[in-house]
Amino acid sequence: MDLNFNKNEDSMKLLVSEMKQKKHAIELGGGKENIAKQHKKGKLTARERIKKIFDKNSKTIELGIFAANDLYLDFGGCPSAGVIIAIGEIHNKNCIVVANDATVKAGAWFPMTAKKNLRAQEICIENNIPIIYLVDSAGVFLPLQDEIFPDKEHFGRQFRNNAKISSMGISQISAIMGSCVAGGAYLPIMSDEALIVEKTGSVFLAGSHLVKAAIGENIDNETLGGADTHCNISGVTDYKCKNDTEAINIIREIINKTGEKYGEKFSRIISNPPKKDINDIYGIIPRERDSPYEMREILERIVDDSIFQEYKANYGKTLICAYARIDGWSVGIIANERKMVKTGRGEMQLGGVIYSDAADKAARFIMNCNQKNIPLLFIQDVNGFMVGSRSEQNGIIKDGAKMVNAMSNSVVPKFTLIIGNSFGAGNYAMCGKAYDPRLILAWPTAKMAVMGGEQASKVLLNLEENKLKKLGKNLNENEKNHLLQSIQSRYEKQMSPYYAASRMWIDEIIDPLETRTYISKGIEMANNNQKKDFKTGVIQT
Repeated sequence: MDLNFNKNEDSMKLLVSEMKQKKHAIELGGGKENIAKQHKKGKLTARERIKKIFDKNSKTIELGIFAANDLYLDFGGCPSAGVIIAIGEIHNKNCIVVANDATVKAGAWFPMTAKKNLRAQEICIENNIPIIYLVDSAGVFLPLQDEIFPDKEHFGRQFRNNAKISSMGISQISAIMGSCVAGGAYLPIMSDEALIVEKTGSVFLAGSHLVKAAIGENIDNETLGGADTHCNISGVTDYKCKNDTEAINIIREIINKTGEKYGEKFSRIISNPPKKDINDIYGIIPRERDSPYEMREILERIVDDSIFQEYKANYGKTLICAYARIDGWSVGIIANERKMVKTGRGEMQLGGVIYSDAADKAARFIMNCNQKNIPLLFIQDVNGFMVGSRSEQNGIIKDGAKMVNAMSNSVVPKFTLIIGNSFGAGNYAMCGKAYDPRLILAWPTAKMAVMGGEQASKVLLNLEENKLKKLGKNLNENEKNHLLQSIQSRYEKQMSPYYAASRMWIDEIIDPLETRTYISKGIEMANNNQKKDFKTGVIQT
């Protein structure tokens, strides 16, 4: 191994180590003291419940661990947005589980809690897999009610989704394992089946204090909305459980009895690991993000047997389009090339930039994958589309639009992995968040923004200078440099994958070594849905 490889490896290992340390801290939720209080009440924590509900040998992935990571600090923070989302197998059936973390603000709903819960329902709908809610929540976090209550994608959207999911014939099961109050009471009761745990679970539109204030009635919460009331008198809940473990076992048995609804399946054969060592990825990705590297070397460490078949290998070289398999699943890969490449005409093209020929090639490849029912994997390290008079005359807008049209209308599942830059319209064309990837993942090396940090900082500096000039103030060189550094620092923070993950722009930051696991699980859950007809809108040729 050369010196650069070793330096790259050390840098990546440090980034991965930092990521794992952050995850470990977040996984403690509200802290050890609050976990102890949960146990004292006879309740399991959200992650303990999730561990018990999935099969022991389940390949389980968690999404949104970093949600709300740097938000709500004035309120003491909200680790993982106070809710855990995991996908795994129950009696060998893929299911998505949503569990309120009552150690975080008693499981109260913050704005990002709603966004994360809606993402879980979106995954359920897209992939036609059962969704299970483990409810333990104090309801809406009142100091931020204006950011969670009234808008289209706020708290109420989950109940609309409950109804839509039910109409689609997708199983929804809820277990009330703690508080479930006010509007939140509709979530479990709009599910197909609802369980409630004795003594710890309660569900009502208004708690005892509010009932006293509203109508003067004196009543305790257990009598008002506990397990006996709702299983024996009101009939609101379907199963009464002695504890969390019994509730989990009943849910597992319900799923075990549920019939399967499979559409046209994707191609899968026996999985083979890459022949080239996946650990080498650490040394291939350069520390300096603008340095070139060989994307094919990355692909050879992700795909089965390190084998892929390139489509139009000698045309549109700044994008690699290839057929391969990941954990046995057939995939079509579209990845940005990060080194300088020579065209068929002998011209040099800049890596990480999408040119007209590359966009044209990608559009055709996307159409082919839809024709063949092959899921798509976009691997982003992109600075955007090529600009300038020559590109405009070559029709870069037309060809870029063709790629975006084909990608937007694609009916096979799309997955996005950001391993480096994700800038400008390159983010869009390579299936950014706005284009409904089934999963959107990032390595710790990812950066997302409308443009690169250096370019953006200079533009922002010019805007600030012009603003100050209008106020009659001219900056000297020292003031300019100080302002530039301040702008760069703020912009760099916004480009961080943690900034994106905190706001759920990406589903998860993962160790590169976990890539095959996440993509395989994504295709596996997508394999549960019906194939739709593929057609594009009007495309300029």
